[in-house]
Amino acid sequence: MFYLPFSIIVLFIFILLLPIILFLFSANVISFAFYKLGMSPHIGFLFFLVSLITSMINIPIYEKIVDTPRPFELSAINRFLFGIRPEFLTKQVLAVNVGGCILPLALSIFLLFRTSLKPVIISTVIMVILCKILARPTPGIGIAIPAFIPPIAAALLAVFLTNRANAPAVAYISGVWGVLIGADILNLGVIKKFGYGVMSIGGAGVFDGIFLIGIIAVLIV
Repeated sequence: MFYLPFSIIVLFIFILLLPIILFLFSANVISFAFYKLGMSPHIGFLFFLVSLITSMINIPIYEKIVDTPRPFELSAINRFLFGIRPEFLTKQVLAVNVGGCILPLALSIFLLFRTSLKPVIISTVIMVILCKILARPTPGIGIAIPAFIPPIAAALLAVFLTNRANAPAVAYISGVWGVLIGADILNLGVIKKFGYGVMSIGGAGVFDGIFLIGIIAVLIV
């Protein structure tokens, strides 16, 4: 399954921030942050680029054919922001997003062995609660969550709970797990009640936040 998981608005904001990121990269600021995440700068940029590209790939793990299928009514603004076509919304599908779930989970597990466990646990629990509160089930999209609140909250928690060296890893792990568990997994029951639509874990509605968590984590220096 292929569809655009990130909103056009957030993509536009990311493009605006790109010159700043490139400047920090040339000043070796981002290079230092990537090393704290256990990656070289080039591998780090490649990881985020691959995450962005593979965010269009959704692996279905559950599919239910509705007895009386009909096109799901999705607002024009949501169709524009997320690029979701009506034909995707005629049945109930649960999927896992590659760039927004599988790759971030893999990196977060890798980072678990490079940082202190206590601040990760505390920060993750807080992030799960926060994301559960912020999550808004949206018919046809799945879960919608404010894109900038989880990254900023994860960064602040990491800075407060641990030292400078561990902060990027703690922010990334707690942010990713907080969004995936608090926003997506804990709302699976609510999504199934919609009857129709695509629910992609780590996909549309939450991918913006997960992707920005990585960007903010890199900028914690």
